[in-house]
Amino acid sequence: MKQVLIAIGLLFFVLAGKAQQSDSALNNITVVKDPRIDMLGKKMADYNESLSTKLHTTKGYRLMLLSTSDRNVALQVRTQLLQLYPDQSVYMIFQSPFIKLKFGNFLDKNEANDYKKQITALKLVSGNIYVVPEMIEVKGDKLTQQDNN
Repeated sequence: MKQVLIAIGLLFFVLAGKAQQSDSALNNITVVKDPRIDMLGKKMADYNESLSTKLHTTKGYRLMLLSTSDRNVALQVRTQLLQLYPDQSVYMIFQSPFIKLKFGNFLDKNEANDYKKQITALKLVSGNIYVVPEMIEVKGDKLTQQDNN
């Protein structure tokens, strides 16, 4: 009796299991797709592409160039750095009573040391320059390149 019920159940599922209608003369299957699926796919692709160009924070290094109470000196050094290195960022931080000037977003300590040597050779600042570990801003594509290396 159990086997008969199982056979009838399987037969029922096979006959009721038509997922799509087919044209018996041509044996073609017609798939109806909502056009909003394509729009959703395009939006997701655009969103994923925008993520790769956004800034992300990660552990890295910056150069500590200057700690002074003279705002004009800090602005002068900042201006010179922006003119010489337009692709790098310069950060002015006010911590009373000092203005601290930090330079760059370096993933690699060797790259930070190379810039340190260049800035020291140009004699833009009179004091010592320090490589300090800090959370830095990098674009998503540079972060993935660093992970691949």
